Amino acid sequence: MKRVIYGALGAVMFAALTSTAIAQTKLTIATVNNGDMIRMQGLTADFTEKNPDISLEWVTLEENVLRQKVTTDIATKGGQFDVLTIGTYEVPIWAAKGWLVPLDNLGADYDVDDLLPAIRAGLSHEGKLYAAPFYGESSMVMYRTDLMEKAGLKMPDAPTWEFVADAARKMTDKAGETYGVCLRGKAGWGENMAFLTATANSFGARWFDESWKPQFDQPEWKNTLEFYVNLLKDAGPPGASSNGFNENLALFNAGKCGMWIDATVAASFVTNPKDSSVADKVGFALAPDNGLGKRGNWLWAWSLAVPAGSQKTEAAQKFVSWATSKGYLELVAAKEGWANVPPGTRTSLYENPEYLKAAPFAKMTLDSINSADPTHPTVKPVPYVGVQFVAIPEFQGIGTTVGQFFSAALAGDSSIDDALAAAQDATTREMTKAGYIK
Repeated sequence: MKRVIYGALGAVMFAALTSTAIAQTKLTIATVNNGDMIRMQGLTADFTEKNPDISLEWVTLEENVLRQKVTTDIATKGGQFDVLTIGTYEVPIWAAKGWLVPLDNLGADYDVDDLLPAIRAGLSHEGKLYAAPFYGESSMVMYRTDLMEKAGLKMPDAPTWEFVADAARKMTDKAGETYGVCLRGKAGWGENMAFLTATANSFGARWFDESWKPQFDQPEWKNTLEFYVNLLKDAGPPGASSNGFNENLALFNAGKCGMWIDATVAASFVTNPKDSSVADKVGFALAPDNGLGKRGNWLWAWSLAVPAGSQKTEAAQKFVSWATSKGYLELVAAKEGWANVPPGTRTSLYENPEYLKAAPFAKMTLDSINSADPTHPTVKPVPYVGVQFVAIPEFQGIGTTVGQFFSAALAGDSSIDDALAAAQDATTREMTKAGYIK
């Protein structure tokens, strides 16, 4: 009798110990509140079923807030997060500082060589991968085919800014709350300055000359900012200075925008009838240019990385591998359809006939990604790399400060000349303090 009781007691104790062990590793994941990331959170039962010893805690934040919190945590070695959502700007800089764990334990079937070369290169340092791309993107024109036709125009595959401006003004019907163009105006180095820096490249502007002297006092930047402010004043929605990616996505899907020039990743949302009221009336074109040899498109990858301060790097790499694998793409396809898988990361996706059939935007996305050149981003020579950012640690602060000046000009709170002068002064001060300018 005693033996039976002890046996039962042992089984209970073993079960208790096992359940404790199963719940022992909790990963805290910091991510951005973009649609693809939200979708990933809804699919993580697939991961936890395969890894019952790992639980997940999500910290989901708006883009500017995420960057601020993640940067503060990693710079101070706070150890608050085990997996970070970061981009092409941060990865090489943080890897060089020793702040990230090299991703050399993603599993035998991960197939790192399948990653698109441009995206993989941007997430590597000294030949090692330090972040795995969740989705890759450039930017392009998304437009209403019905409104373009109504305006008596035909969108070229590779439009000029002159064509876009003319079309935007002709498609605008403010009384009917239809605006010819929606563009980022919310201040932030990765919000309005991502759009404006890429646009400035196509106007012949640059952040710095070869001696790191800021260039906001040059005519190319004035031409860029005047074009942008006047276009949104004539053909943009009210309150444009508060609109970032998510706000413009909502406006476009509600039928309020004739054109939206933004991240290629938005294509699956604007063509999804569940999300978009104009899903069957959307066309795509390359980001515009001015005939100077550079288009106004960027290169970016929202990616998952493991901070060096994490005590759970093995479990964290398991999650990163799951979320950025071929298997995850197949999971999304099974649940949501091929058109909705995270784009821009793997060569095999763009060779998949099911994806190409389901995603009318696939070729334009790939062409946009391949046309961006981070090593030669501008018309005139520059000492930096990066298309919509400058790949130096100081850019995060400088870019956001300049973004605030330019957002104020868009809101009408300052003149264009004053905004440019303030940007020149602030950037010169910071670059001198950092030792770039003697």
